Amino acid sequence: MPTLWTIGYERLAPEALVAELEAAGVVRVLDVRERPQSRRPGMSKTKLGERLAAHGIAYEHRRSLGTPPEIRSFYRRSAVREAARRYRAHAEANAAAELDALAAELTRGGPATALLCLEAEPSGCHRRVLAELLRERVPGLEVVDL
Repeated sequence: MPTLWTIGYERLAPEALVAELEAAGVVRVLDVRERPQSRRPGMSKTKLGERLAAHGIAYEHRRSLGTPPEIRSFYRRSAVREAARRYRAHAEANAAAELDALAAELTRGGPATALLCLEAEPSGCHRRVLAELLRERVPGLEVVDL
């Protein structure tokens, strides 16, 4: 059965993030932040990619799967249902081909992959919507939130 992991780094130090990924057997991280910058040391694109690479984990930034600012504001206001509805429509309109390609990889048994974003709780993050969209494309996809 294909598996997809998700992780939010909000409560994790860089070393703990790597440990979680390694323990799960993840070998590729897809950073689904629109802007892969962080005030948290070690969590911006370049530093994070270097740290993951040092542990044999590939890093890819997937900007098209990020949350645009006008939708992110709904998540910040805890209007999660509305944010999720808007993000779903945005992703289908702007990233359907990328989602289809990722679904095909998962179906073929591609590398053990995790979606990464800031939010600790997947229920309040767009990566939950991404996981749902991928489940619709990959019947039987198991999603594991780290």
